[in-house]
Amino acid sequence: MSDRSLTGKILPLMAAATMLLAIGMLFFYLPEMKGESGEVLDSSFRIFYFHMPIAITSYLAFTVVFVSSVLYLRKGEYKWDIISRSAAEVGVIFALLVLITGSIWAKATWGWYWIWEPRLTTSLALFLVYVAYLLLRQAVDVPDKRARLASVFGILGFVSVPLSFLSIRLWRSAHPLMFGEAASGSGGGLEGTSLQLTLLVNIVAFILLFASMVSYKMGNEMLDEEVNELRSSLK
Repeated sequence: MSDRSLTGKILPLMAAATMLLAIGMLFFYLPEMKGESGEVLDSSFRIFYFHMPIAITSYLAFTVVFVSSVLYLRKGEYKWDIISRSAAEVGVIFALLVLITGSIWAKATWGWYWIWEPRLTTSLALFLVYVAYLLLRQAVDVPDKRARLASVFGILGFVSVPLSFLSIRLWRSAHPLMFGEAASGSGGGLEGTSLQLTLLVNIVAFILLFASMVSYKMGNEMLDEEVNELRSSLK
């Protein structure tokens, strides 16, 4: 059995098992959550345990795009372009889920789905940057030219990742800061072992899901390349 086939079978199983564990912890292990004034938070706050891991995973996906783009320009090996394309496509899905889960959480917590504040605005910008990346790939037909242009875009577009991550630390924002301290001096916190452990398990679950999806996508892309090479050799 090839390493690719083995990875393609093990990763989804690990992702599924970890995701089931994460969901179980949300409903059966996580205690009541309380706000700063001690009030019990609505159960809708549990979506945070999906929202934050999804956001972290989207940042990871676009970091993979950045690194593999650099490696493609340095080495010229087409496998790095395949990794960039696969990670970008999966990353865009996660970036969209960040916007959706964030809006649901905002509506339940503050009564509105959207407001033009730093974190939401930069998250939308991040999503649109990588949608544009995928559109660029679709617009160029020549493989080598497409890979080079996409790699340059993947490197330059990466600036939107730290901008989104640091937005609530640099500017006053309605978005809560769970870790560290904002520029305004306000800080956040997620106290309690059970809360932190549940968050950690969810982060691991979504990273494994991302890895599974990228692995599956890369397998399809490599198979397409092999078919195209075979067709070219028969002409």
